[in-house]
Amino acid sequence: MLQLENISKTFNKGSINENKVFDNFNINIDNGDFVCIVGSNGAGKSTFLNIVSGKVPVDSGRITLDKLDITEEKEFERCKKISRIFQDPSLGTIPSMTIYENMSIAKNKGNSFGLSFLKEKRKEKHFRELLEVFDLGLEDKLHNPISQLSGGQRQSLALLIAVLGNPELLLLDEHTAALDPKTSEIVMDITDKIVKEKNLSTLMVTHNIDHAIRYGNRIIMFHRGEVLIDLSGEEKEKLTKEKLLSLFKDMNDRSFFS
Repeated sequence: MLQLENISKTFNKGSINENKVFDNFNINIDNGDFVCIVGSNGAGKSTFLNIVSGKVPVDSGRITLDKLDITEEKEFERCKKISRIFQDPSLGTIPSMTIYENMSIAKNKGNSFGLSFLKEKRKEKHFRELLEVFDLGLEDKLHNPISQLSGGQRQSLALLIAVLGNPELLLLDEHTAALDPKTSEIVMDITDKIVKEKNLSTLMVTHNIDHAIRYGNRIIMFHRGEVLIDLSGEEKEKLTKEKLLSLFKDMNDRSFFS
């Protein structure tokens, strides 16, 4: 459902700081794939998400989403089809607005609307039911500003808001990295539940090896703008933390001597 063909991207081209991240890069993501993306710093993981979301334009190549060419689409155009959650919990919501207001805006994503929908009380029951599933007490804070919530509550809410508009693709950019270990596990369980229930195609960049092993049906390791490892199905299920860490070590050793 997502295809990147012959993608090339170089930053600061022609300067002493020139950095070629991708050179004729290709990858296919199948419908319903939950892909965990790992790799060392500078491997191209975040740039990959930035290219998919439209935040960073490509120098050359073609990007298709559900057979539609989106290569030339801007980020605001792609956001109708692609939702993204960042590491910073405050980036997925509007802190000065209430939970109800944030959810209402997300529900109307991609549609033309005024502000009268913010007063539609009939939606409250539906929103409360959605929030109750998280078991974080958010349903009792429906009219509280987002700024009053904890990081874990914000990130859980950001997940719900991200999928309210029924996107075709969900991007998770180290979305648990800023949370404490306990809250991180809660948010990952919620993530897994939402992705499975909606059969949502998902790309998750993570530095958490345990999460990369435990979640998703496919794991990809990036290295210097290339896919070094791509495992799915039974191969991924058999992958252990020790094996993945040894692959990281081998990759870094090769980088040192190359």
